[in-house]
This record gives sequence, C-alpha cells and structure tokens, in this order.
Amino acid sequence: MSASREVINYLGRDVTDKLPAAEQVPGAMALTPRDAAIWELAKDYLKTRDNDAHCLYAYGIANALLSQIPEAQENIVLPAILIHDIGWSTVDERENLEAIAPDRDGSRAHLVVQHEKEGAKIARRILGEVGIPVADIDEICAIIDGHDTRPEPISLNDALVKDADKIWRVSPHGRSVVNDWFGLTDEQSLRLCAYRAYNELFTDAGRAMSRVLVSLAYIDQTPQISKTYRPKA
Repeated sequence: MSASREVINYLGRDVTDKLPAAEQVPGAMALTPRDAAIWELAKDYLKTRDNDAHCLYAYGIANALLSQIPEAQENIVLPAILIHDIGWSTVDERENLEAIAPDRDGSRAHLVVQHEKEGAKIARRILGEVGIPVADIDEICAIIDGHDTRPEPISLNDALVKDADKIWRVSPHGRSVVNDWFGLTDEQSLRLCAYRAYNELFTDAGRAMSRVLVSLAYIDQTPQISKTYRPKA
C-alpha cells in the first residue's frame, strides 16, 4: 500500500465537496464479489515471485481493456487473468526465474509448460468451489493452459488475457519487479520490458495502452523532467 503523502493546499480553501462520486470516475474499479471470492482461494498460490501483485495489476489492466473491447467477455477474462500464473506455485522460485530470464537457453522451457498445465488444474478446482459455470471454467482453464507458450490466441478473450499479462511489464510495478529479478537499472528494465511487451501484443487497445505507459516512463528518465516541479510522493 502506498504511503500517504503530505497534504499541500496552495489554493488555501477546501474543495473536497466538489469531488465527483467514486462511481462516476472512468476506470474506477475493484474486484467483483465473484473475483474477490476467487482471490481468497487463490492468493496463497500466488505468493511466489510477486505473482500476487502481478495478477492484481494485470486484472486492472484487463478491466481497462474490456472497456475498449466490449465484444470480449468479462466473466471469462477477469477470472482468467486474476489466476493465470497460479501454477508457478508448483515450480521452485529460483527455477522460475531461470525459465524466464533474458538469457534463458530453453533448458527449462518445460517449467513454463508445467506452470500452465498445473495452473489450469488448480484453477479448475478453485473456480468450481466458487460456483463458476462449467462452460466458463472450461474456457478459463483453456486460456490459462497455454497463456505463455501458445503463439496465437484461441479467442478474443484469450487475446485480452495475453495482452493484460504482457502490458503489466511496462507498468511501474512491473518494471520495478524486473529490476530486482535480473539486476537491471531503470533504463535497462524499461528497454527490455517495452520491447517485449509491445511486440507480443494482439489488440489495438493493448498496443495503445503499452505505448502510453512506455512514453510516460521514458519522460520520467529525461534530464528535462528532473528539473521540473513534481509533487511529493
């Protein structure tokens, strides 16, 4: 949770009564009751390699993509992205990183497959316990089983899950995690994440979102921005 910042009021008067209601804010969201129930059963499986925070941020990204691609189905996309990496709980954390490292040699590619297949099994059990319809469970698990290794999406729902997963890389959280995983600087992490994210996306909305995040991140690294006023975090 972000630390609260010091409140500064240059205007000098209270304007909080003019704020819009939360439900009127475009993009305002929280986990649905359905997905909160899924999360409670899944969260302990997601504690390896920052997957808990990764899946929550990717869920937010997927929610934004759904607003731009109304043909996709939120009842499939949101549960799928929320628990897509649940199978990494079956792989040693050090081996996790070796399997996805920039210099990987393919010798641990089977572990990526393992996390997909085991994740689909765990997801099927959790989704059944929550009471998700069988047809939805079948589609969600099909998406999870192959979300990294399948080169092309099997559906529009799958494309959104894939895009949300990859766009996370260029979010502030994604880039900071990649820094720590591989010992990279902010600039190196951004370069790696931005290239890999954009070139693996399937939807126009996803590519637009990625470009916005990448452009803002590069502005943060310019010498010009360092000499401007920026509010305290």
